Amino acid sequence: MSDLVEHGQLYIGGRLTDPAGTDTIEVVSPHTEEVIGRVPHASRADVDRAVEAARTSFESGVWAARTLDERIEVVTRIKDAIALRHEELARVITSENGTPYSDSVLVQSLATMMVWDAAITVARGFTFEERRDGVLGPVLVRREPVGVVAAVVPWNVPQFTAAAKLAPALLAGCSVVLKTSPETPLDAYILGEICREAGLPDGVLSILCADREVSEYLVGHRGIDKIGFTGSVAAGKRVMEVAARNLTRVTLELGGKSAAIILPDADLAAAVEGISPFAWMINGQACVAQTRILAPRSRYDEIADAFAAKCASLKVGDPMDPETKVGPLVARRQQQRSLDYIALGQQEGAKLLVGGGVPASQSRGWYVEPTLFGDVDNGMRLAREEIFGPVICLLPYEDEADAVRIANDSDYGLSGSVWTADTARGTDIARRVRTGTYSVNTFSLDMLGPFGGYKDSGIGREFGPEGFAEYTELKMIHLPAGA
Repeated sequence: MSDLVEHGQLYIGGRLTDPAGTDTIEVVSPHTEEVIGRVPHASRADVDRAVEAARTSFESGVWAARTLDERIEVVTRIKDAIALRHEELARVITSENGTPYSDSVLVQSLATMMVWDAAITVARGFTFEERRDGVLGPVLVRREPVGVVAAVVPWNVPQFTAAAKLAPALLAGCSVVLKTSPETPLDAYILGEICREAGLPDGVLSILCADREVSEYLVGHRGIDKIGFTGSVAAGKRVMEVAARNLTRVTLELGGKSAAIILPDADLAAAVEGISPFAWMINGQACVAQTRILAPRSRYDEIADAFAAKCASLKVGDPMDPETKVGPLVARRQQQRSLDYIALGQQEGAKLLVGGGVPASQSRGWYVEPTLFGDVDNGMRLAREEIFGPVICLLPYEDEADAVRIANDSDYGLSGSVWTADTARGTDIARRVRTGTYSVNTFSLDMLGPFGGYKDSGIGREFGPEGFAEYTELKMIHLPAGA
């Protein structure tokens, strides 16, 4: 994307509408540091209009009262349009946040289509109403749409995280106000266009971009029934605090510091190739990234050499280059954050094995070299805090119990993996590590199963029937005896 992309209107209630104010948000390329886009900055008045449109559409039944088959038909058209425009979406998101285009096609767009598709599958099999024999007579237990949803999404996987909220919410019959990140608002305009062309009724969806102040106003709005949020732990805690004033329901998908355990019997080559893409994925800016690699002392040097070689081989550069494996971080503040943690790791006594600075090949852009630290102790801040950059820690462990202890010794509990020649042994470890998702000899995030975290990694679940249920309310109807 070389031309400046400008949008002068907001997507409110399914229509492009003039904003209430004149403030704008500039989108800056993390590769060139040049302005590549400009969009309106939503105001509180715009939030009020969006929530009102959502509330009116919900209570009118224009969407919620449609049959499930009718909603599925519209959502299927959304999914199909995303599949058709996946390359366009990938290019736009790469230009916004620096994800290497070769990864962006899969992670940012095709995986997004898969989220929509999986939600449709779940909706088809979801039990919206069931009859039970109660103590005092028969009852009907219903699941009804929760109402008006505020979906707040981050900049690292903007369409993927939006789909995780929008797809189940729309299929359940909710109306939605989607709040995008200031770093990645451009791709949302494509989504708005897709939803309108798919036949989503007026009022059901609004898309706004705003800073934290206006975002806080949205999540604290009395007209919101449910909040789906993906972001940092600090921001998630603030969302929960604000939502508590209105007893608004929340789903929080937050950070991670996931551990990949390599057991002594593991195929090292397979482990390196399996872990590395998910250690440095999205330039290290992924909540599920395998950022702590746990190695047995008996094979520590061998494992350190293998990961060091892999780290050193990762090509850094223009994210649009199909050969690039690590692109720039999304913003200067993220670049500085990673560099600060690299300096801290050295001060703490960790051994810098590869990387550690700004690549000499990049004269501009917010780049940080893929970095690997060895001899990391789990008590170091380097191992305990989410860096959200291409900085990976290699930690030695004594035995299997020690590996599980280290994996669990974290404020987070989002993801993780284990690598072993014995799948049964790996599955046993998976049961003992306190995380919301776990993989044995692979890394995956299956959209038909529940995704979410323990501890500071969040509350509630996305994906699968469990995530779908988050966008419904339970109702019990007592029936007369003999009915």
